Amino acid sequence: MHQQRQKLRIAVVQRPPVLLNRSATIADAVDSIREAASNEARIVVFPEAYIPGYPSWIWRLRPGADMALAEKLHSQLLANAVSLNGNDLTPLREAAKKHKVTVVCGVDERDAEFSRGTIYNTVVVIGPDGALLNRHRKLMPTNPGRMVWGFGDGSGLKVVDTTSGRIGTLICWENYMPLARFTLYALGVEIYIAPAYDSGDKWIGTLQHIAREGGCWVVGSGMAFRAADIPDSVPGKSELYPNAEEWINPGDSVVIEPGGRIVAGPRRRELGILYAEIDLERVGIAQRSLDVVGHYSRPDIFQLQVNTNPLKPVVFEIGKESSIGNIQMQKTGAEVAHSIGVALPASDLER
Repeated sequence: MHQQRQKLRIAVVQRPPVLLNRSATIADAVDSIREAASNEARIVVFPEAYIPGYPSWIWRLRPGADMALAEKLHSQLLANAVSLNGNDLTPLREAAKKHKVTVVCGVDERDAEFSRGTIYNTVVVIGPDGALLNRHRKLMPTNPGRMVWGFGDGSGLKVVDTTSGRIGTLICWENYMPLARFTLYALGVEIYIAPAYDSGDKWIGTLQHIAREGGCWVVGSGMAFRAADIPDSVPGKSELYPNAEEWINPGDSVVIEPGGRIVAGPRRRELGILYAEIDLERVGIAQRSLDVVGHYSRPDIFQLQVNTNPLKPVVFEIGKESSIGNIQMQKTGAEVAHSIGVALPASDLER
């Protein structure tokens, strides 16, 4: 599809969310999409866990000592997390459709299929028609992040073909996982987007390496905010962030061309939108000399297997006979779903 547009403009939004307020953060995101589109951007990128915000407190809580505060914060995060089975992202999807842009956005996603109590660190790709093209859940939350987020699976480890190029995403330290990167390269990623909480010269160097290794455009979407940007309503704000002028994270959003040269950014300790021009033809040129999943691979020596099946903790067998005491009974999918309180797709309910 991208053949229609080899050159395009990308916008990387480096603005803080309204922490722990889903509706207010989405409203801000819609405003940023409108602004970026008015500046001719065709792709608009938001940071890791932008809606309703990255739980930065995990890096400041004292293990064991701040349990009550941790529970308050987690409770608000859970209540404001995004459900992809409902209408939570409708304003974002409508904005993408209205302005005909592709949107890549990090969200705290609340599980809507099973327990409804687990949050995932997720990035979604929304097409210019408003369709949800992909949901990628972070495979391995980092360090204290495992106290907040569940582990994703390979079902969202995809590259989606859009009118603005082939887009793939990995979140923060997932980008240190060589086999995850290799998977995106194998799927033909052209615009490799890395929403991240990490920052600094070492992180930027990592993104430059990926651009060289994959021969693709790399977009680092950083989370920039000061203590003053955290609402006073957030539990423990004065205790965890006493200095209002402190930059909790400097951001460092950056755009890197195939081969590793920085073409925009890094935007450090500055809020706003970073713009860059992308030429998709540069991908093929860069891979002429180094294509790590093509002519520079050795499949006779190395091979990678990727499990892209959704991993589910419970599988309900519908329509099979079961016995309770001496009573034989058979239930439809709708009856089983109703009895156990599970929402099933319409196609399953009709069976």
